[in-house]
Order: sequence, then structure tokens, then C-alpha cells
Amino acid sequence: MQNGHKQNGASPKLSVLASSRDPLSGLWQPSLQLKHLFYGEKCVKTYLLNVLPASSSKVFIITGRSLATNTPLIQLLESLLGEHHAATFSGIRQHGPSTDVDAALEAVLKDDSIDTLLSVGGGSPIDSAKTIAYRVSEQQGKWLHHITIPTTLSAAECTAGGGYTKPDGVKVGFMAPEMAVKSIFYDPCFASCTPKKLWLTTGIRAMDHAVECFYHPCGSEIWKAQSLWAARTLFECLPRARDAHPDDYGVTTRLQLAAFLSSGLKGSNVKGGMGLSHSLGHALGSPYGLPHGVTSCFTLGRVVKLKARSSKTNAQEIARLLPALGGQSSGDDVKDAEEVGDRILRLVDALGISPGTLTERMVSRDEIPVIAGRACGGNTEGPMYEDVLRLVESLF
Repeated sequence: MQNGHKQNGASPKLSVLASSRDPLSGLWQPSLQLKHLFYGEKCVKTYLLNVLPASSSKVFIITGRSLATNTPLIQLLESLLGEHHAATFSGIRQHGPSTDVDAALEAVLKDDSIDTLLSVGGGSPIDSAKTIAYRVSEQQGKWLHHITIPTTLSAAECTAGGGYTKPDGVKVGFMAPEMAVKSIFYDPCFASCTPKKLWLTTGIRAMDHAVECFYHPCGSEIWKAQSLWAARTLFECLPRARDAHPDDYGVTTRLQLAAFLSSGLKGSNVKGGMGLSHSLGHALGSPYGLPHGVTSCFTLGRVVKLKARSSKTNAQEIARLLPALGGQSSGDDVKDAEEVGDRILRLVDALGISPGTLTERMVSRDEIPVIAGRACGGNTEGPMYEDVLRLVESLF
């Protein structure tokens, strides 16, 4: 089918197969871009030089100021790279403002010897590096090799998309298969420098990925099977990380792998964004300066409860998550699906990362229709908009 074989004179479209509400019918189309996924203590030190594309490679490091100035990590990488290190840009701020991305791009374009980008940190430097690779391809006709060392659980390394934030706070995103990261290093030594609150909130972001695939129209059974493991591991290990981070490297590595499995194997045929929790996260994040881990703490549990009541199919799919979150099926899908939402909300509270209210975050109630409209893609009419409007109101 994928190779264009015909039946009855017609070639079936892959988009028809992409929707897989039936667990025994669907399409999972793997990405072929990722070449290496290393995990475990000191994997960066052991293998980083082995994944450079050439013996003469020059590496441009992209990171944030905190990692560069408050930890030894960037200096360690520069030393490890030695003659392969071209330069370091440490000015990427939260949500990747366009001015930061432009400044880093300018530095890359000045050095023709650079063939590799090494992003270090959370979603902002990783997405910024992907955006820079895209722009270099536009201007020079070549794609830079992208290696990443994530230090949060946001899973930005799992997508073939990036973006930047415009001066008005609106995020601009775009995707291309070539934007995908080639090598990922999940090294708990690097994650040990991540503040505990950031680590835990981005863990809820990973849970956001794992949960939203269950009501995504292109959510294949392969992705859901991986997400069930991810959700179970996140639910088990995040409370342990609350007490043990950053010292327990075993818990750290399990959480890193859970973050990857929540999003890294969703398949290249997934169309559109994730789901309502992610849409609300984008509507709340860069416009109001909220980290995406925090936005997921606000939205995920509430969105799950809304989705549980929205359709029988959604309730049936979400209810499959209940055993992974420590619950037992009652046989009532709506009740079980709502319990999934409640357990997520209780997890946020138990981790000590409750975000409070949007009022406490200095967001005006006048913004309620603006936030709801952004989350609904500009559509401000109909039952879904009214449901989202009420959900946003509940955050104040």
C-alpha cells in the first residue's frame, strides 16, 4: 500500500489509514531521521565524538545562559570536543525569542566550517537549533547535523519541528523531516544540574504527550502502546524524583526514556498539533511568559476531564490509561476517564508543583476570550469554544 500498489484500479491514500481509533486498524509510519539514542551515566563522554559526521567536523553549541554560567556542563563539552569546537552561543532564552535565534543564526553563517549543531538544555535551545538548521538550508542549501543533550523532560528532541517567538509573544512553528535530531544523549550527569521544579514540571509535559495521543485522531496503536509505558513510568518515577533528584541516576534515566517514548515514536504520519492541552499550552506559554511544563500543570488534568465527557470514543480511549496511573477499571468509561484527569491533578499537587491560578501569574481575566480563541485556532463560536472558555475561566 505504501509503495503505491493498487487495488481495483485505485491507490488507497495513507491519510485514510492514519486515523486508528480501532486498535487493530491503522498506520504507524516510523521516522528514519534519528540515528542514535544513547542513555545512561557518562554516555556523552563516551560516545559524543563518535557521532560527529566527519573527522573534520566543527560543532556550534547552542544553549541558555543558566547552563553556561551556573553549571560546568558547557565548559566540559567544549573541552571534550577540543579542536571540533567552533563556538558557543549561550543566549537562547525561554521560548526562543526571534532575536536570540537570529543572533545565533548570524554567528553560524559567518563560519563555513560549521557542519554540526549541538543543542544543550530544554525545549528552547533544542527548537532554536532546529530552526537554525532550517534557515541555513534555505540560505546555503545544506542541512546541518543536529545532536542534542536534553536536560529537561519536555521531549522537544522528539519532533521534526521547531520555531521561535515573535516580539508580540506569539509562537511561530514549522516542520520538515530534515529538521529532526540525528543523535540524542540522555545522560543523567547532565540532567543532574536541572533544578528540581523544572525537572518535575517538564515531567508533566511528558505526561501531556503520553496522554494526548489517546484522543488524537492520528494516534496509532504503536504510539499508544509506548505511551502507556511512558505514563506508567512517569506516574511511578516523578514522585520518586521529588525526593531523590538529582542524585538517583536510575530514576533520572527512566524518566528520560519515558519522555522519549511519550513522543519519539508517535510516527511521521501524525498530522496537525497534539491536542487541546498542548493548544492551551501554546496560548498560555510564550504570550504570558509561562514555561510549558507549568502550562501542562494548569491544563492537562482539566482537559482530560473535558475530553472524557465530549464523546464515547474519547472516554473509552482515555480510560485505558487508568491502570497505568494506579487505578482500577470500574467498567464505566466516562467515570474511569474522568478519574484519569483527577489522578493527573492529584499528581501535580503531590509533586509540590501546583501552578496556583493565572491571576497569581499576573494574567488578566480580560485575556480569557483571547486565550480560548488562540487555543481553538481562532474559532470563537460553537460548543467546543464554549467548553474551552469555561476551562480557561477555571484557571483564574
